[in-house]
Amino acid sequence: MPTPISPARRNRALVLTRRPTRWSVLVPLVGVLAGVMLTVSSVAARGTDLRGDATGLPELIRERQLANARRIAQIEGLQAQVDAAAAAAAPANAELTGLTATVERLGEDVGTVPVHGPTVTVALNDSALTSEELPDWANVNDIVVHQQDVQAVVNALWRGGAEAMTIMDQRVIATSAVRCVGNTLILRGRVYSPPFVISAIGDPDALEAALAGDPQIQRYQEYVAALGLGYAVERTGEKTFPGYAATLDNTYARAVR
Repeated sequence: MPTPISPARRNRALVLTRRPTRWSVLVPLVGVLAGVMLTVSSVAARGTDLRGDATGLPELIRERQLANARRIAQIEGLQAQVDAAAAAAAPANAELTGLTATVERLGEDVGTVPVHGPTVTVALNDSALTSEELPDWANVNDIVVHQQDVQAVVNALWRGGAEAMTIMDQRVIATSAVRCVGNTLILRGRVYSPPFVISAIGDPDALEAALAGDPQIQRYQEYVAALGLGYAVERTGEKTFPGYAATLDNTYARAVR
């Protein structure tokens, strides 16, 4: 007579001998895949939202501009106090008087003292055309003012004998960097939109001749005629440009001696 099988052994046998169904395989697999996806997402995001919110970027730029403007005003105010104190002490000290005279003489060359004289002003502006109005050979990059366009005007004015120069009413010197991001100009921490205005003090005839003879500006004027980019040159009378107030030290590069 066969030995009876206990209920526990019977259930165990059923588990071991039952054929797996499709759901019994898929459910654990889905669980494993979900765990892997959550782990990868966590590592990629490093605990942050993968779809970051960039709506605060314009406000951040405005805050930085205001902060830079306040710092520049503070620097200019302190420099004025130093200049006033030095001028007051100069008559009592012959050595200081000589040094002050040397600083003023050299300041004319490097651009740290105000300059007065006749000016020529150049304005560069984006085209009013839209992307839908462009001819087949052109693209959207052809209807905006680029960094090399501003730099071409600046270089031409220096070659024309400019004694002093401003960009967007900020005094610049020969080592000032002209940087554009998109169609905006960044100068000493401030961001400017077109039209970009460059003014120079010097002989108006020589400055205008240098602008007219520059190959890069001539190329730019072809786009002025074809696509409506803005280019205007005007004699703007006698003006006084302030001295250059930023640091004169080379922060990222130095001359090899």
